[in-house]
Amino acid sequence: MEVLGIRFCAVAEEAREMAEFFTVGLGLPEQDLGGGDGFHGAVIPAGTSWIEIWQKAADMPVGLMLQIVVDDADAVAATAKRNGIDVQGPMEAHGEKIYFAVAPGGLSVSFQQVLDAPTGGA
Repeated sequence: MEVLGIRFCAVAEEAREMAEFFTVGLGLPEQDLGGGDGFHGAVIPAGTSWIEIWQKAADMPVGLMLQIVVDDADAVAATAKRNGIDVQGPMEAHGEKIYFAVAPGGLSVSFQQVLDAPTGGA
């Protein structure tokens, strides 16, 4: 199993201010999320990793999550389960297979694998 990237995700009432801390205050580049009205969130890339900041909403409760991108999410899930960690999933979303767990202290953690793009064909 190989870790391919780390993502830090925050959903907050102060999402705009948090995003501005990184983009304006620290001068980090922001990914263009493509228009829309108002501020909904920000993605700040860092190599193969990134920071995600989203505005609190009915379907986006306030919280923090560490997202670990791996080459084999099923293997990580099997290891975690063997070691007594309560693992939820998998689910597929945004082209990824995703599992969820909660670390000691209550930190939400996901580990996910980018799925291969469909190849098409007849």
